[in-house]
Amino acid sequence: MPHLDVHVLEGDLAGRETALIQKLTDAVVTVYGEWARSITVVRLIGVPPNRWGIGGTPARAPSPSVTFGIREAAFNRPDADEIVARLVSGVTDAVVGVLGERVRAGLTVELVGTPAGRTGVGGAVVTA
Repeated sequence: MPHLDVHVLEGDLAGRETALIQKLTDAVVTVYGEWARSITVVRLIGVPPNRWGIGGTPARAPSPSVTFGIREAAFNRPDADEIVARLVSGVTDAVVGVLGERVRAGLTVELVGTPAGRTGVGGAVVTA
């Protein structure tokens, strides 16, 4: 399951939640195919002003940060470099499409691979 956690200033997020969820899901579907739509999870985490620091001080207007959790096996495929590039590009374009061009330069997308057998759902370990 693709999981996207997006940290963004509350003021930038307010009123744009549905659009951002839709655009991020569409970005995942563009890379993986329509089958991934129903299993893509997007969590939007609004951060209040003065609770996001950079360089030891509160940041004035930080760009969003996206953590994209995927199966570690995706990084071992022959086309892994292409998949990573398409996911980073697509997620970036989705966020910029909703929040505006000003966030592009600092927006981070981190792909985090989870090894098989290291996730649980409903109290059971998922091995596939």
